[in-house]
Amino acid sequence: MMARQRTQERVWGQTVRLKQGLVVLVCGLGLSACSQLGGHTDPAAAPGTGLIKSPIPQGVAHTAQSLDQASAGERAAAMATSTGGTKLGTTVASLGDPTQAGFWLKTSLVKTQTKGRVTLSNGKSVQVMLLPAEDGASQLSLSALRMLDVSLTDLPTLTVYAL
Repeated sequence: MMARQRTQERVWGQTVRLKQGLVVLVCGLGLSACSQLGGHTDPAAAPGTGLIKSPIPQGVAHTAQSLDQASAGERAAAMATSTGGTKLGTTVASLGDPTQAGFWLKTSLVKTQTKGRVTLSNGKSVQVMLLPAEDGASQLSLSALRMLDVSLTDLPTLTVYAL
């Protein structure tokens, strides 16, 4: 009887260790699959490795001025005063993708890309390319926000005109 009980305990201990090993194996495989599903990637990875490099270098402090890639000519063209146009309405906009250069507004007020102008209630105005918003939220480019002297964390109310 005693030998039989020891054999059962040994088998039970081996079964428990086997189950623990399987849990560790499954967790390890699950974590390794995360990289295949678009998880974090190494921004310093070499081209051709299948990993995506970040357009903004990591580990370096950035200012809005350093990320704004608009040239002096583009700024002058955006600030050129224009009046008239067709008023499309008003929208509240947030900062759009800071890596997407240019003067643009993504908004649900347009269905196709068109030239336009946005103004603030204080009268400041900038010419932008109006782009249809995919999700209904309005987003203004970094360059346009800077030209309007709006804080990057503000949510300005803009009057939108098609030119």
